[in-house]
Amino acid sequence: MAIVTLTQQNFESEVLNNKGIVLVDFWATWCGPCKMFAPVMDEIAADNIPDLKVGKVDVDENQDLAGKYKVMSIPTVGIFKDGKLAATSVGVKSKKEIMELINNLK
Repeated sequence: MAIVTLTQQNFESEVLNNKGIVLVDFWATWCGPCKMFAPVMDEIAADNIPDLKVGKVDVDENQDLAGKYKVMSIPTVGIFKDGKLAATSVGVKSKKEIMELINNLK
């Protein structure tokens, strides 16, 4: 499954109106740790897990979204379940750590 590029324009339809779990990576192009974390997000998306959507928000281009979800440092992962923010994780994490967060919400 491809990673969805999330913006102010499509966030509601892709995340808030979604039934199931959406993993949202808040990142920026200049962020070194974000680049280190990107392969983890790619792996999770490639696993094609049922009822799981993976998306990325560029915080420089979507500052309103970053502010709304209180993103203070990046990378920050927000895990939304049925349109509501259910968990967050700040910093570079392993695939196992992110999957544990997701599985705790199922």
